[in-house]
Amino acid sequence: MSGIRWVLHVDLDQFIAAVEVLRRPELAGKPIIVGGRGDPTERAVVSTASYEARAFGVGSGMPLRVAARKVPGAVILPVDQEAYLAVSETVMATLRAQPGATVQVLGWDEAFIGIETENPEAYARQVQAAVLERTQLHCSVGIGDTLVRAKVATSFGKPAGVFRLTAGNWLDVMGSRPTKDLWGVGTKVSGRLAKLGINTVAELASSDPQDLVPEFGPKMGPWYAQLGRGEGASVVDDTPWIPHGHSRETTFQRDLTDPGQVDDAVRQLTARVLEDVVADGRPVVGLTLKVRYAPFVTKTHARKIPETSDGKEILARALDLAAGIEADRPIRLLGLRAEMPMPSDARKDHTPTRSGW
Repeated sequence: MSGIRWVLHVDLDQFIAAVEVLRRPELAGKPIIVGGRGDPTERAVVSTASYEARAFGVGSGMPLRVAARKVPGAVILPVDQEAYLAVSETVMATLRAQPGATVQVLGWDEAFIGIETENPEAYARQVQAAVLERTQLHCSVGIGDTLVRAKVATSFGKPAGVFRLTAGNWLDVMGSRPTKDLWGVGTKVSGRLAKLGINTVAELASSDPQDLVPEFGPKMGPWYAQLGRGEGASVVDDTPWIPHGHSRETTFQRDLTDPGQVDDAVRQLTARVLEDVVADGRPVVGLTLKVRYAPFVTKTHARKIPETSDGKEILARALDLAAGIEADRPIRLLGLRAEMPMPSDARKDHTPTRSGW
């Protein structure tokens, strides 16, 4: 194909809920909440919710118990990762099969496509039709001249639509919106920007990057100003993503109060993380232990360690971190993350909102 280089962001609409409807057509049109083991009496969070459930204020990350109270008649289902992964792989294969497409996968339900075409809207609709035919799933497509603009554009196309954001209309569309509407700016960052008198995307776009350095540092300050302009990387990179580490965590249905329980839990977490590390084939160079005390206070304990693939050594280091857990404080969650060195050929700066990836 020939033409202008474009970035498309493909985002499957209510992906997990949509997969569940495909498996159970009788659920179509009903408020669906997916999370944990599907039991709102247990400690778990919402993985996703159908649009019908979102209308009641249910969102990802919300405690399942709270979500169930918001929508008394909701259908609550357990997470089935294998099913979602299988469908996701079919979707990504469909995207890669499109003419001239370079595909950069972001997760189960979204990816960037790099193309050259004179008519990106027509190409986007072609992508939507191909995904629908292959999987019976709808997707929204954002079109942009940078990755950031394409990603942000998708939100204006939902559900099942297409929207274009470029340097030409970026400020017309985004200028008056609050900075938290930007991809990569959450509530905390927008609050810090507000303290500097920056409340809208237009104000951030026109800010002097150096004025942001005292608050955000020499790298992040200029980057936030760039984000306000929607600028950044414009080339889609299909280099396979390699994680910096592997992590696992467990939310306990009953708080851990006994040191023996904590010790057992750390050993089990370490064993699960080691399975991922061994499969990856890289050594461990650091560990982070996440501890959430009741009712909801989270602390982390991190340490760099000499490079090792010895499971016994890694367990010993994890137990050393666990020694920093406060005694006599009930624990509702434990998590362990193992950091690993990156291969020399790994994609650099792969965080989606950082320019250059």
